[in-house]
Amino acid sequence: MSSLGFESFTKKIYIKAPLEKLYWCWATPEGICSWFLREAVYVQREGQERKPKKFISKGDRYTWRWYNWDGEETGEILQANGKDRIEFSFAEFCRVTVDLKKEGDLVLVALTQANIPTDEESKMNLHVGCSNGWTFWLANLKAYLEHGILLHETKKDLTKIPMASFEFVNM
Repeated sequence: MSSLGFESFTKKIYIKAPLEKLYWCWATPEGICSWFLREAVYVQREGQERKPKKFISKGDRYTWRWYNWDGEETGEILQANGKDRIEFSFAEFCRVTVDLKKEGDLVLVALTQANIPTDEESKMNLHVGCSNGWTFWLANLKAYLEHGILLHETKKDLTKIPMASFEFVNM
């Protein structure tokens, strides 16, 4: 067994859906907004914005915006193989890898966030916070693909509640 630490974490979930559909959910602007984001903008190396139905590619730059969070996340697509693996920079320092593996009628989704700094603020925000966040979002993806429902809050504005991101489980 590998040891646990604050430098990285892995979250896994089985989802009953076609591998191609799962890849689409991660690798197109339309797909990632269907279960995760309010808005996703991908800009190709040549400077063109990627169309909603088009697959992302290595070198694309992204800007993500969520419901109920005023900030945005920017980064770069480090790998997108068109089938079962995506890797992107995240939270300035980190790398997130999403691997998809077909197992019968299920797909194992394995998400690893690595390169997490080990200062106290990063331990709290990038390890504990992101680990909790990805746990929810992977469950949301499963609910969406298997049952056609979304668990995150899109109707009620929680941004005015000071501790919302620490108290609400469906941000």
